[in-house]
Amino acid sequence: MSWTDMAVGGRILVVDDAMENIQILHAALQDEHEVLFAMDGPRALEIARKQRPDLILLDAVMPGMDGYAVCRELFASPETADIPVIFVTALKSPEDETRALGAGAADFISKPVNAAVVRARVRTQLTVKRQRDALRALILLDPLTGVANRRAFDERVEMEWRRCGRAQLAVSLLMVDIDHFKLYNDHYGHPAGDATLVQVARAMRNAAGRSQDLVARYGGEEFAILLPQLEEQGATGVARRLMHELEMLDIPHAASPTNQRLTVSIGIAAMVPGEHSQPGDLVQVADALLYQAKADGRNRYRTSTG
Repeated sequence: MSWTDMAVGGRILVVDDAMENIQILHAALQDEHEVLFAMDGPRALEIARKQRPDLILLDAVMPGMDGYAVCRELFASPETADIPVIFVTALKSPEDETRALGAGAADFISKPVNAAVVRARVRTQLTVKRQRDALRALILLDPLTGVANRRAFDERVEMEWRRCGRAQLAVSLLMVDIDHFKLYNDHYGHPAGDATLVQVARAMRNAAGRSQDLVARYGGEEFAILLPQLEEQGATGVARRLMHELEMLDIPHAASPTNQRLTVSIGIAAMVPGEHSQPGDLVQVADALLYQAKADGRNRYRTSTG
């Protein structure tokens, strides 16, 4: 697939206080894109957080919260900071364009709009964004297992913590450690160890099957499974599914003093983000419970309730 092919289709948020302008842009874009709209700044921010558009077409002059204020809010939030913005405005002076670009906008289109120009500018920005997203995905993946790396986990847990905090929903976390993995590498060799890490990561993806769940290699043989909007009971179900997946894989571990088959230990934490709590608190609790599972004999999970 070429970079040009990647530009076809996208979710576009049009923000304008005049319905006539929204209708013009919708007519220009609807054949190639999904078009959302908002008629004021606060609603635009809400849609951007919930719907995660690929691109925002933003009017500069609106009552109450103007486009520049919306732009600042978008780029201040990790959830929306990577969404490109094109200002579409009746303002025409070089100073206006400079101000828009200085606010972080990727492009500037003056009204009245030309439909062909709008379509071309939108395609260009979608192509650039998808190039950037593809490169970023490579940076955020663990090259061996193909799951997220520690950097990706750190970014995602911060984002989900804010998102679930606003809605007062729980965030759950499984910290998973492969039991006696050093002994496994010593006995079977590092190539076999690498192949086993890939199998275990795949088992984790199977166990945590929702689109919002994140499996990450936290370091070495330790993994993290982030489960937004899931209580402890649901997270425990994921842990049980993971242990079942590993039983089905039936990977020999002759050097293990715990079991002759490969096993894992799991710590499970669940929290509703509060005013005085941080994502690090969730990680700390899950990590402590992981060590409790290991101290209790490994090949088991531990939660804060038992």
